[in-house]
Amino acid sequence: MNNISTHFIIDDKSTKIQEVKTAISKNKDKSMHVRYMAIYHHLQGKLNVEIADMFKLCKHTVGTYIKKYKTQGLDALTPAPKSGAPRMLTSEQEKHLVEVVTSHTPDEVGFPSRKNWNVSLINHWVYNHFKIKYSPSGMLKLLHRLNLSYTRPTYVLAKADSQKQEAFALEFEVLKKAY
Repeated sequence: MNNISTHFIIDDKSTKIQEVKTAISKNKDKSMHVRYMAIYHHLQGKLNVEIADMFKLCKHTVGTYIKKYKTQGLDALTPAPKSGAPRMLTSEQEKHLVEVVTSHTPDEVGFPSRKNWNVSLINHWVYNHFKIKYSPSGMLKLLHRLNLSYTRPTYVLAKADSQKQEAFALEFEVLKKAY
């Protein structure tokens, strides 16, 4: 009778090993790979200390992975999503910021003799309207998250003569080749 219960334990162990191998082969995340490999080696009979040395982890971390696996299965090894810091502007304020920056020039919204937006001006505008202060790098991250990027404006001269411009371009090419 004892021989039969040993057989079930071996089958159960090989099923668990196969389950971990499948998870390893489907995985693309490095941190999850390490977690799965720790479980795999544990199921192979390695000690927590040996596993910790193999993957340069703390033995307590390995123990935590194994405990989660034993109580809740492989899905418990997935880390919880990181929430990050809360947003300083509400979604309505962000929409208003995008609308102002994309549809108005700085001199239209209270920055005299300024035609182009930059991080400093946007920072001042946000502080003046919402009383929220950002660091320059924080404002850059916010603008990036809002899909706004800086492009240097190009000017078109209203009174430009296209024939004179073409003649100059040809003359300039001749001068470049001469030197």
